[in-house]
Amino acid sequence: MFSIIKRFWHVVAKPSVHYSLGFLTLGGFVAGIIFWGGFNTALEVTNTEAFCIGCHEMENTVYQELKTTIHYTNRSGVRATCPDCHVPHNWSSKVARKIQASKEVYGKIFGTISTPEKFENKRLELASHEWARFKANDSLECRNCHSEESMDFTRQSLRASEQHSKYLVSGEKTCIDCHKGIAHRLPDLSLLKEDK
Repeated sequence: MFSIIKRFWHVVAKPSVHYSLGFLTLGGFVAGIIFWGGFNTALEVTNTEAFCIGCHEMENTVYQELKTTIHYTNRSGVRATCPDCHVPHNWSSKVARKIQASKEVYGKIFGTISTPEKFENKRLELASHEWARFKANDSLECRNCHSEESMDFTRQSLRASEQHSKYLVSGEKTCIDCHKGIAHRLPDLSLLKEDK
């Protein structure tokens, strides 16, 4: 056993050309930790509301709309930020969403939504992409805060209680099917019907 350890140490301590394999391995490990820490720090910085409204031309449009909703100010003091609704919380889905969102940098660079007027012209397209994403992931971001197990249907309006019991609990529909426009003004949906 001692000879195996001695042989291993000899290989690790033996210089490659200028540095030993052990030094290169340890250096690679430290560099990996620094890279991983930097990557996660950058990921979290891009996961703040300040970043969203600063880079995505949203400060004068949808962010102002959010400020008038119950998701921004309410009796419980719980506030949803842009990433709470638009970025998945689990790590792998978050990274995939960030890669997908990198296409939105195009809009920033080329100014396709740089003014409220340009944004309005793209509102239906942008909203449709988000609705499709919510539909595809069963409104996961909504469910991070709102779970059907925690809902007290007896404290909801009769209509809400009936709809949630019929569609949400059965899985026939997901949150976004009924709650489009819950945090932002709806686009002109008549344009959606004309496209079809």
